[in-house]
Amino acid sequence: MKEEIKKEWAADADSVFQDRITRHHDELRWLYMELYGNSSMFAELCDRMREYYLERDKKLKDCDEERESDREWYKRNDMLGMMFYIDNFAGNIKGVESRLDYIEQCNVNYVHLMPFLDTTEGRSDGGYAVSDFRKVQEKLGTMEDLESLTAACHRKGINVCMDFVMNHTSEDHEWAKKARQGDGEYMSRYFFFDSYHEPAMYERTVPQVFPTTAPGNFTWLEDAGHFVMTTFYPYQWDLNYRNPRVFNEMMYHFLYLANRGIDIIRIDAVPYIWKELNTSCRNLPQVHNIVRMMRIISEIVCPGVLLLGEVVMEPEKVAPYFGTVKKPECHMLYNVTTMATTWHTVATRDVKLLKRQLDIVNSLPKEYVFLNYLRCHDDIGWGLDYGILMSDGIGERSHKQYLNDYFQGCVGNSNSRGELYNADPVTGDARFCGTTASMCGVEKAGFEQDEAAMEQAVRLVLMLHAYMFMQSGIPVLYSGDEVGQVNDYTYKENPNKVADSRYLHRGPMNWDLAANIQNTDTVEGRIFQGLNRLERIRKTEKVFVSNADTWTIETWEQSVLCIGRYFDGEKIIGLFNFSEHDKTAWINETDGDYVELISGNTMRPIGVNIPAYGFYYMKKKK
Repeated sequence: MKEEIKKEWAADADSVFQDRITRHHDELRWLYMELYGNSSMFAELCDRMREYYLERDKKLKDCDEERESDREWYKRNDMLGMMFYIDNFAGNIKGVESRLDYIEQCNVNYVHLMPFLDTTEGRSDGGYAVSDFRKVQEKLGTMEDLESLTAACHRKGINVCMDFVMNHTSEDHEWAKKARQGDGEYMSRYFFFDSYHEPAMYERTVPQVFPTTAPGNFTWLEDAGHFVMTTFYPYQWDLNYRNPRVFNEMMYHFLYLANRGIDIIRIDAVPYIWKELNTSCRNLPQVHNIVRMMRIISEIVCPGVLLLGEVVMEPEKVAPYFGTVKKPECHMLYNVTTMATTWHTVATRDVKLLKRQLDIVNSLPKEYVFLNYLRCHDDIGWGLDYGILMSDGIGERSHKQYLNDYFQGCVGNSNSRGELYNADPVTGDARFCGTTASMCGVEKAGFEQDEAAMEQAVRLVLMLHAYMFMQSGIPVLYSGDEVGQVNDYTYKENPNKVADSRYLHRGPMNWDLAANIQNTDTVEGRIFQGLNRLERIRKTEKVFVSNADTWTIETWEQSVLCIGRYFDGEKIIGLFNFSEHDKTAWINETDGDYVELISGNTMRPIGVNIPAYGFYYMKKKK
């Protein structure tokens, strides 16, 4: 009887797969043949997709079907993310599983596990140089541990995100080792050149990513007698997606990882995937073909899985990676420029550029979902709208210098602390590293034992999060920010990290601080409980859904930002003071009384006085 039931289940499963592939087959084949013109490789891809579908766990398939019936599930107002390195957060994967109750306390239902696949110590780029796509780093655990964690997360309603580094592999990957030995099959999976003639042609048009720490886009391999393309670091070899074998094999890795229970797959460095001579090797049309094929493959095999694209550009240039309504690509993208503009606003106390940035995002189709954040594992690059700034007499180089000096605590009455990353003395360009708390003054106030300064720093931390929650999209916390964790300078003692100042804000989670989250006499308790109030408001007020109408309102005060949200008959106005001085927002919303959601007080949104680094959430009374 059991065997008959199993056969029946298998037949039902196969019929679901056949139905899905029938719906998508023609477009997938057309895209594949346009890039590769190889029907046998396409047939192999389809066969392997079926295998991965049939191997997929029944609980994951049930989740797929549920999400297929509710395509908007991830746009709800209860979505809140948190990102962290597994070892920093809890030692290993089993440790993370033991800390799920804490994650629930943070109101988080989406965890982004920073890169955990196998890498080589000292040549890992924070985990983004993968040597084996089907093996977890030994210090973190095993694939079985990962499956146990994802299952435990799903039981608690927590979604799991991971990085899929598909632009390159580590030089220690099996393919790279064989390529280095001269195996032509594997050399063709990368970009190998026996002379500098073609690399020199690429270098004319391809920008450098790390001009000081890893200049150029090619590395000479003395033992192999060839140059290999290395856009990021010399130990990260770019994959050649003009080779259909590369695409197929990487899609098999993608589906293997999805079948381990991953809900959201973050595609690293999306714009770089396709390379062509006489181009910048960024954002080429073929990239969109590849991402669209990934979306189709996901829709066929694991439609409950979301694609998150890492595209570090301004929103209007990022938008094409969403695809179209009929031919979607990524489900979600990062709102990188707004993050950088937020910190510009902290340093200048002028919301003009930020208001314009939000207006651009708000003008995009409501189907687009951005991930909003204040800080992440990476540095802050000052990719601002310098056209607008220059019209106000602000030069690009001088302003970048000011921002970096400000956040190092050198100018502008700054309380921030942090360090530069990849500073280029020739161009004057540099990126900045630091935690949210340190950039807001918590570190300085704690060192000086200045309670008044600490109170101001805590207010700034909470105001910035309150503003982030009002943006259109899904907010994501960086682990430690919820307890005001400051910069960790011990990275300088580690020879594998000392050259990379990004480890300044990648310090281990301080569980001694986390033990104080219920005690509002502590800094961590004040921050945690303040965020908790904001998170609960966001979860209970339906205007915070991702597709609500969102707009900015003129305040006639350069330090105060005003954001409005409207959905299904309800309206909220948010006011945010980016200055250390009390200010007045000269708004004139005359449509009735509002209730301020933090205090419960009735307010009229007309000429509103806002304390230093203060904010209000005002909801229109019915």
